Amino acid sequence: MTEQGIRFIAMLLYIVGAPIIGGLLDGLDRKISARMQGRKGPSILQPFYDVAKLTQKQLLAVNKFQLLMVMSYLFFVILSGVLFFGGFDILMCFFSLSTAAMFLILASTSTHSPFSTIGTHREMAQMMSYEPMELLTAVGFYLATGTFAVSDIVQAKYPAIMFAPGFFIGFIFVLTIKFRKSPFDLSTTHHAHQEVVKGVTTEMVGIEYAVTTVTEWYENVFLLGVVALFFINSNPISYLVAAVAVLVVFFIEILIDNTSARVKWQLMLKMAWGVTLVTGGLNLFILELIKR
Repeated sequence: MTEQGIRFIAMLLYIVGAPIIGGLLDGLDRKISARMQGRKGPSILQPFYDVAKLTQKQLLAVNKFQLLMVMSYLFFVILSGVLFFGGFDILMCFFSLSTAAMFLILASTSTHSPFSTIGTHREMAQMMSYEPMELLTAVGFYLATGTFAVSDIVQAKYPAIMFAPGFFIGFIFVLTIKFRKSPFDLSTTHHAHQEVVKGVTTEMVGIEYAVTTVTEWYENVFLLGVVALFFINSNPISYLVAAVAVLVVFFIEILIDNTSARVKWQLMLKMAWGVTLVTGGLNLFILELIKR
């Protein structure tokens, strides 16, 4: 099979399989969290039941513009994953993901709800926190492998983690923000009892909220794919190592979520930029010295 054919299959598998994997991970997250809290927890398939129920509800949009923005949010997240699993420029993947986040913000602000407005402000603060590390991660892959192309990174002689451990640590830190896990679940949360209710998704009901949920599943699979990319190289065994690393990181994120209290956005910003400067900046400095 040609390289183009493999890329096409990988993109198709992401489009079809990502919401299935994302939904199962969501269900596994709920089950593990429940066990950590001494509860039995719902079925692993519960997220799928929830989405199916949402699609059957009547659409009562405050603003019809919101549905368009939600669908645009879905489109650009899928585009990010398609570009990534298709082996294209990883920097472009992150730019597409940032564009998707802006459509989520527009969808939230279109309702003029005070809860959504607060959630929107916090969402923008979260973007300010994780965006620098996301861009540095792409730079880290380039410095470690000499290319931004995902298809070339996975064919490198050595895994990127060998040359970019600082970028990996920094990316895992901001991943907590991207996954909306405590202590950084400021703009919205998986629990409906926080002080801003559901933040940016407060006014989303029925199909709108179902689309937003599925979009989060797509995004989570893409982000975990980036985690795997740190470990994948030309050695076929590296794919197994990457799978184990993804599961470990996923479990760590659940553990952090269940053992941390929410912080204020100011502290989140300081912590994220501090980690970005120390881990990413130091790793960048060392790689530049080695090249010289």
